[in-house]
Amino acid sequence: MLNSSELVFLQLAALAVLALYVAANLGANDVANSMGTSVGSKALTLRQAIIVAGILEFSGAVLFGQGVSQTLATGVVNVDVFSARPQVFLVGMVSVLISCGLWLQIATSRGLPVSSSHAVVGAIAGFSWVAAGIHAVDWRTIGSISLTWLATPIASGALAALFYSAVKYWILDRPDPLFQMREWIPWLSAALLSVFGIIVLPSIVDTAFVQTGAIAFVYDRLGWNIPVHDIAIAIGGIGAIGLSLNSWKTLELVEKEEGSAADFVTDVTDVTDARNKKEGIFSQSPPLPLSPSPTLPQDPPPRHCPIEQQMARFQVLSACFVAFAHGSNDVGNAVAPLAAIAYIRRTGSFPSDDFSVPLWILIVGGVGIVIGLAIWGKNVIATVGEKIIQLQPSGGFCAELATATTVLLASRFGLPVSTSHALVGAVVGVGLVKAWKTVRWETLLSIGSAWLVTIPIAGALGASIFSIAQWILAR
Repeated sequence: MLNSSELVFLQLAALAVLALYVAANLGANDVANSMGTSVGSKALTLRQAIIVAGILEFSGAVLFGQGVSQTLATGVVNVDVFSARPQVFLVGMVSVLISCGLWLQIATSRGLPVSSSHAVVGAIAGFSWVAAGIHAVDWRTIGSISLTWLATPIASGALAALFYSAVKYWILDRPDPLFQMREWIPWLSAALLSVFGIIVLPSIVDTAFVQTGAIAFVYDRLGWNIPVHDIAIAIGGIGAIGLSLNSWKTLELVEKEEGSAADFVTDVTDVTDARNKKEGIFSQSPPLPLSPSPTLPQDPPPRHCPIEQQMARFQVLSACFVAFAHGSNDVGNAVAPLAAIAYIRRTGSFPSDDFSVPLWILIVGGVGIVIGLAIWGKNVIATVGEKIIQLQPSGGFCAELATATTVLLASRFGLPVSTSHALVGAVVGVGLVKAWKTVRWETLLSIGSAWLVTIPIAGALGASIFSIAQWILAR
């Protein structure tokens, strides 16, 4: 017979496997937010995207995932209702893990990018309603999240259209686009490092300089009082200068190489597309029409190819930042329920204000994200990167920049948003400026339908699984 400690260990191990399953489905679905446009624009192959995203998602989840929002675990429910019934809340969180995993897998298998945070919120609301009635749910939080469905894609699409219009007007459509690109490289570098630096650098600086005591050490030994935000600004400034210098050097080499435009078309478009097809990313759906036709824009003239090559480098870097930030922020969607369960098992009480996610749970989430991305991620990556609009690196870069800007601004105002919604809206914004007739509206209809049904389906699954679990336990 097993003693109580062994039984608790086996129960947590089983729940950790369940959380790993949820994280795998989250990785397969949500990582398209960072890599879908890079694969679609041929800046990266599918294999390269999986490797890069896997490393950065895992690093972000494990190193900077401690700041997981308590809202996912306790903010959707009425705390007063469950504070005296922690075991009921524990059973409910198990139901949340199962229902979220199932719904994310269904959406991923159909190539639909959905919001994992909305699935978690819907499942929590569903079991809470069944467990303690309608007043057990914080409907104000549900309402705020629902409002972002409309605002997020519209705002991100507008920003992406603005960014791409500027790139198109000031660089691509100019008589001498290479000269214009050279002039705009510092501004593009500054925009990239500013937006993504604000997302990633504060966590890095806090961990590397504040929590390690480095700033306090410098103050004690040298008397220098270095503001934390100055360190982040200095790192971003150095990065922008270095990126600009490297980009100028690369652009100069490309201009000097004879036939560089043709080489770029072969290296970045044909070879990458061939690798993607070999890896099976687009084999399950008909490809977009790529040959010239009266209603579709032809490929850009050869003079744009070195520019797109440079834009591809910017886009790959932006995708790396998004992947790292996504791993550090969204890993909580998969592991917050497990963290709440572990807290209740350890203390026997409802999660309090000092509730945090242990390191081993973050590692479970990071490993699950990487596994799911590698096994199932190609379906959603294909939808975001290819099936809405045919992207080039310039458009993909603008879409990712707009996505990050939208999410950052929403975070500053404390608004819950979905990265999936932001990226899809940004891709559509680029498509409307580039050639609105090439936007595949049937794909958008499928995506929009998946968005609308995520919370009610996750809620119904959560309620049903919780009811079954309660019935089994009561026998």
